[in-house]
Amino acid sequence: MRTDTYQHPDHYLVDELLTEEHRLIRDSVRQYVKKELSPIIEDYAQRAEFPRHILPQLGAIGAFGPSLPAEYGCGGMDQIAYGIIMQELERCDSGIRSTASVQGSLVMYPIYKYGSEEQRRKYLPKLATGEWMGCFGLTEPDHGSNPGGMTTHFQDKGDHYLLNGAKMWISNAPFADIAVVWAKDEAGKIRGLIVERGMEGFTTPETHNKWSLRASATGELVFANVKVPKENLLPNISGLKGPLGCLDSARYGIAWGALGAAMDCYDSAKQYALQRIQFDKPIASFQLIQKKLAEMLTEITKGQLLCWRLGVLKNEDRATTAQISMAKRNSVEIALNIAREARQIHGGMGITGEYPIMRHMMNLESVVTYEGTHDIHLLITGMDLTGISAFR
Repeated sequence: MRTDTYQHPDHYLVDELLTEEHRLIRDSVRQYVKKELSPIIEDYAQRAEFPRHILPQLGAIGAFGPSLPAEYGCGGMDQIAYGIIMQELERCDSGIRSTASVQGSLVMYPIYKYGSEEQRRKYLPKLATGEWMGCFGLTEPDHGSNPGGMTTHFQDKGDHYLLNGAKMWISNAPFADIAVVWAKDEAGKIRGLIVERGMEGFTTPETHNKWSLRASATGELVFANVKVPKENLLPNISGLKGPLGCLDSARYGIAWGALGAAMDCYDSAKQYALQRIQFDKPIASFQLIQKKLAEMLTEITKGQLLCWRLGVLKNEDRATTAQISMAKRNSVEIALNIAREARQIHGGMGITGEYPIMRHMMNLESVVTYEGTHDIHLLITGMDLTGISAFR
């Protein structure tokens, strides 16, 4: 069982930009990760199993919907606190952060933002504690980067809606109690529906044989003439801006989270380089190793400042989709590069479960694709710069 000796890199004293409350939240989540998650994560990843016993623990530390109002049982924290929590969770494992960010940004957020007061009161308190878990149904087998082309649809049957279709690559699906599902109505408008486990015709087959996010549960959502009560329709949103608004919140969390994975790879590489002796001295004394470590820390520092500034803009409700997109893309790119360089510093040991490097590297190959692929985010920035969409 690996002992977690992680030390947080902060070359530019970014901690001084955080409030005392931010640092307290960060330290609390970090201690939880070191005590409860780090000792077990390699074993669960090797077995391709999600540690379901941690769900109430994640609720207890405020990882589910931390920035939503306290009146619904949520954390009532600001956006920087949310980012910090995601960073600390993904420093352990991207799959753990995925579970939390799906719950908070893709399930709880749309219920709060687009739902009725009755829906908020019914679902949010139990989702906040982890008593209930949720998932987000947008991506389909034939519609990933083009969600507007979705074919999942529902019909008005008088006293209920009849839902048909399928979604795939859905985090939390195998054990979710509810699903926030985006589907087209009879007029072709995209609407959100809350589908509950146990509704006849609703199944969630699990996705197996993954090389990535192995400690996260992934599955499909299949709807075969599912009768959805009319009170389960999200009343306050119509169109693609609904799910895209949720993705903005989730991508913001990923920007912080992927940086956490980068930090863990850097810290592991630094510690290993100081301890590994070759040619009668630590490999950290060699120029090429120092070059790698210096470049890693430089990119992490730039990422820290980018995420902090984005958090300030989020708190002021001024962060744009394009700004969030740029940060998500940047953090994942540098995390992947740092993971690969860190693997080389670890040599052959870097491919073993004794160190977290290969697990992070495999996880990040999913993070670079989901919630907007690497290239799609580049085109979002390009559209923001030129005013011209490259999607059509």
